[in-house]
Amino acid sequence: MLSARFYQGICLNVLAYDLENAKAIYQATDGHVLIGLLSTNYQTVEEAVEDITKYKEELGGAISIGLGAGDPHQWQMVAEICRAIHVEHVNQVFPAVGYTRACLNDETPFINGLVQPADKPGYVNIKTGPLSSQQAPAEIHLASAISLIKDMGGNSVKLFPLNGLQMRKQYEEIARICAREHFPLEPTGGITVQNFAEVVAIALEAGVQTIIPHVYSSIIDKTTGKTRVEDVKKLYDIIKRVGIT
Repeated sequence: MLSARFYQGICLNVLAYDLENAKAIYQATDGHVLIGLLSTNYQTVEEAVEDITKYKEELGGAISIGLGAGDPHQWQMVAEICRAIHVEHVNQVFPAVGYTRACLNDETPFINGLVQPADKPGYVNIKTGPLSSQQAPAEIHLASAISLIKDMGGNSVKLFPLNGLQMRKQYEEIARICAREHFPLEPTGGITVQNFAEVVAIALEAGVQTIIPHVYSSIIDKTTGKTRVEDVKKLYDIIKRVGIT
């Protein structure tokens, strides 16, 4: 089902303050979007399921369950939410991808595996779980990480934190490897309206066919807490300009 969310190989992933905000975002992007709902916003799985059900009904299922700033301690909450309710897209730490796929008992939902970019181009840190993240990084070549994600039933690489384009060389190499491995890429962290076109273009020029850029805090109004719909429209316009033709 997620394929319907893509516009020329790109699907925007943004947060929403409330259902009204989410509906405005969905309309502004013609449905080519995933609305991120964070597990950190709920006290229990039951509370999460009740709320997410409302969003699913209003947004045609365009839901992405998130950890909340890549919080490794939220991995099980995310997995248990997915066990209880079917969603299209799941954000998960690398070590918990297999567990989450087993919880779903379904091949349809799209699960990413969160890795961190390493200083050495082409390498990523896969220690993103609650225990492993407290230890020294385990940096492996991205091609190996992709194979492991596939083995665990995952569908894409979530690269976090990207920090905008501060690690441009690393990002360019990661995009090239994802293209070579025919594997989707989800750049996350520090992406703004100003650098969005370049972040997406780098991946497209490398040959990545499926991109899910996450744009979060930079487009949230600090006063209201709502994602600015006018900024979402700008991002969608960029996607329509630079997308795969």
